[in-house]
Amino acid sequence: MEREEIQLLIISFSIVLFTLLLTLFILFIFFQKKKSKFVIEKMQDELLFYSELTKAKIEIKEQTLTTVSKELHDNIGQILSVALMQMNILIENKELYTEESLVNLKFLVNKSLSEIRMLSKLMNGDIVLNSSFIDAVSEDLERIRQLKKIKCELQVNGEIQPINKGHETIIYRILQESISNILRHSHSETIGIDIRFLENNCRIAITDTGNGFDYQNDPRGNGLANIITRAELIGAAFDIQSELGKGSTITIDYPVKSEKDYA
Repeated sequence: MEREEIQLLIISFSIVLFTLLLTLFILFIFFQKKKSKFVIEKMQDELLFYSELTKAKIEIKEQTLTTVSKELHDNIGQILSVALMQMNILIENKELYTEESLVNLKFLVNKSLSEIRMLSKLMNGDIVLNSSFIDAVSEDLERIRQLKKIKCELQVNGEIQPINKGHETIIYRILQESISNILRHSHSETIGIDIRFLENNCRIAITDTGNGFDYQNDPRGNGLANIITRAELIGAAFDIQSELGKGSTITIDYPVKSEKDYA
């Protein structure tokens, strides 16, 4: 009888041990799959981020080249054409050759040189990499202020905190695209950018006093969609307030992290 009980105990123990090992094996497989899924999703997120970062850098350079080309043709080209026309008049009519005419020519040439220098600074492709997005957008607003005669204002409040360089490039591209939309669509006489560093986030508001639009029914195509996508990509909240005839305000709330959080 004792022998049968021992055998029964051995069989029961074996069944329990087998069940336990099987359960552990199933749990191991389950957690391995979860871990693999997490790793794959993280890799996909990283690939998406770096893909968008590369795309943003290319767009920044393309935007720069487009701006330079347009300003050379529309602005500097016109100034030099006027200067050339005045020179031809003086050559053909020597009696018009006065000190005042030379002063006018000097003014036109100096104005052209000044704007060429400004565009030359804009052509510095390393601006996004070697400076903060605040410096980069400040340069853009200064150029717009001088070339477009639009009132531009940049305000920075709070203690400036370091931001991951890749995220900075995307933030700058969001600002660049927002400014471009204002220049193309709103016909605003003012552009205001308010950058406010709070304890754990950076809040950026881009404001214009132009035409405004119905955001729900007129989402402005791919430009605004790109801004929203890129804001989400860096974990920033996006909001837009716009009213027909009363301008628009775009707000980006970016959570500031320490450098170790990006490792």
